Amino acid sequence: MNPTLLAATLHRATALGAAMWVEDALLLASRLFPAAVFWMSGRTKVEGWSLAPGTVELFRDEYALPLLDPALAATLAAAAEHLFPVLLALGLASRPAALALLGMTLVIQFFVYSSAWPTHGVWAVCLLWVLARGGGRISLDRMLARQAWGR
Repeated sequence: MNPTLLAATLHRATALGAAMWVEDALLLASRLFPAAVFWMSGRTKVEGWSLAPGTVELFRDEYALPLLDPALAATLAAAAEHLFPVLLALGLASRPAALALLGMTLVIQFFVYSSAWPTHGVWAVCLLWVLARGGGRISLDRMLARQAWGR
């Protein structure tokens, strides 16, 4: 084989491998950072296995979501902010978890804190990236797919 061609092929393969790991690192960050934000928000809503005092009032008075009873909204939000961040951080059901948190982000943006669009925009970009690309190689989704497909 031509040494110049071999060197060019190895260089291309190395660059491709590095690019794939950079993408995986970005996907991991795009999963972990929004997951941390939502997890910490969820922790403020509960004490033990119950809603924290004042949580329902927060949903009734400050958040004032249309069409949902404040107690139901508080319970659903607390549950979602504990379940979906864990799934997203682990890279398990990454796309559905990202979709759920993107939906919450949109509700927060349009019905609760419309002036916080720069923050919500960053969350949305991270979550959309995960929706588009999946959890990446550093995820349980990938590990389970490899076991299922034998690759």
